Amino acid sequence: MSEGERLQRAVSFTIAAGYQLNKEAFEFLNKISKTEDPLSLMEEAIRKIEGLPEKPLFINRSFLEETVKETLPEEEKPSPPVSPPPILEGRKVFRAYAKDVDADLKVIDDPTDKICTTGSVEEYLEYFQDRFKRIKKILRRRIDAKNAMPISEALKSTVNSKVKIIGMVTEKRESKGRIFLRFEDLEASVTVLVPQNVSKEVMAKARSLLLDQVVCVSAIKGRNDLLIAKDFIWPDVPQKTPHKAPIPVYAALISDLHVGSKMFMEKEFNRFVLWLNGKFGNENMRNIAGHVKYVVIAGDLVDGIGIYPGQMKELMIKDIYEQYREVAKLIEQIPDYTELIIIPGNHDAARKALPQPAIPRKYAEPLYEARRMYSLGNPCTVSLHEVELLLYHGRSLDDIAAVAPNVSFQTPDKAMKLLLQSRHLAPIYGERTPIAPENRDFTVIERVPDIFHAGHVHVLKCDTYRGTLIVNSGAWQGQTEYQKKMGLVPTPGIVPIVNLQTMQVATINFTAS
Repeated sequence: MSEGERLQRAVSFTIAAGYQLNKEAFEFLNKISKTEDPLSLMEEAIRKIEGLPEKPLFINRSFLEETVKETLPEEEKPSPPVSPPPILEGRKVFRAYAKDVDADLKVIDDPTDKICTTGSVEEYLEYFQDRFKRIKKILRRRIDAKNAMPISEALKSTVNSKVKIIGMVTEKRESKGRIFLRFEDLEASVTVLVPQNVSKEVMAKARSLLLDQVVCVSAIKGRNDLLIAKDFIWPDVPQKTPHKAPIPVYAALISDLHVGSKMFMEKEFNRFVLWLNGKFGNENMRNIAGHVKYVVIAGDLVDGIGIYPGQMKELMIKDIYEQYREVAKLIEQIPDYTELIIIPGNHDAARKALPQPAIPRKYAEPLYEARRMYSLGNPCTVSLHEVELLLYHGRSLDDIAAVAPNVSFQTPDKAMKLLLQSRHLAPIYGERTPIAPENRDFTVIERVPDIFHAGHVHVLKCDTYRGTLIVNSGAWQGQTEYQKKMGLVPTPGIVPIVNLQTMQVATINFTAS
């Protein structure tokens, strides 16, 4: 190992322990690395610091010099000075701004107490009718879709006349450069042809259309009850100026702990908790921690049992109750002045079909007893200091990545943008995402959020679309065998922190070692 690599290891070890070297101390460490092992010196230095009543942030040269002298053989040690030099630059006391701020948290929409499905055929019909009506209402607010007519009327129009319809995509196939689509509304259905000679923009829109998505079609009436597409108008979200908090409070957005898995990154998550308590990181990091008033966990707190084939081999804890007991031990260390919001994911002990109710107490009693928290359903909408967050675990991102052009597991932000454009969290029915036939479709995005927070795919991505901040919060689980087979490279242990006053995002990496 080269001299530079030895020095780098020593510095990385120091930072991971929560301390910094000042300029003179770094120069001294650099100098001594030519003859001694700098990592051994820093390990000894950190051991000394841990025994002190007041832990410093910065380590100075004097302290390192004293540490070196203490490691020398007895006969080589110089006589102690009468008046020893100062050892450490004192670490400032952690004062959390958020501790003196009253929470301002409102639950705007939570499906937990509104779920009432029995699974009858009639309920499936009601579900799709409700989806269509809600998104049709959103489309009708658009100037360019106001004059849309029922499909039955469009079919009666004369050949070559201009028509607009609002319909749900029920079929889609591509042949010889053309796309054939089948649309239906509450009364009729029609075939829409997207010919080869349309613009690239319209063809791209057609290729992005998802099954069961509701859109407006601008077309020319053709022969034999055929419509020739000229454009597609999506419900989409309007351009908006996001709401902002009146004071500088922050929200830490996380998801996918997967406690119970052998790949759960316990050491890194503990660093996160220490950071929230002001006990990890440099002064800037601790300043950010002091402003965190809200911690939001978007599902998959545990790895669960029997979620996928061969899972038992990858489990450290093979009992669902014990998994939640371990989660409880972790979250009870989060500062009590911080508000905690959790929703379930597909690995949690809640029903798998959307919408999911809050995690039941019977499976997670220790979690509910560990600390005060808001346990809500998936999806749900909350307001934090006037900033509206749409919280969704993100199971349907699997379906979007499988069919949408230019979207993959590594680009969940693009998939989330597509959901905003569709005004629906799970537009494709009957694939990987189970959806319960509720008489209300809880996955229609009726309120335009200031922040859209999801997880599930274990890849951290942030973006802004028309004034809405998109955050996919990564994970706390290392790469699994299933992810390796899928070619998915997760980005775990990195936390996006949103300043609710400015809507700026800072990411903090807790994996540095």
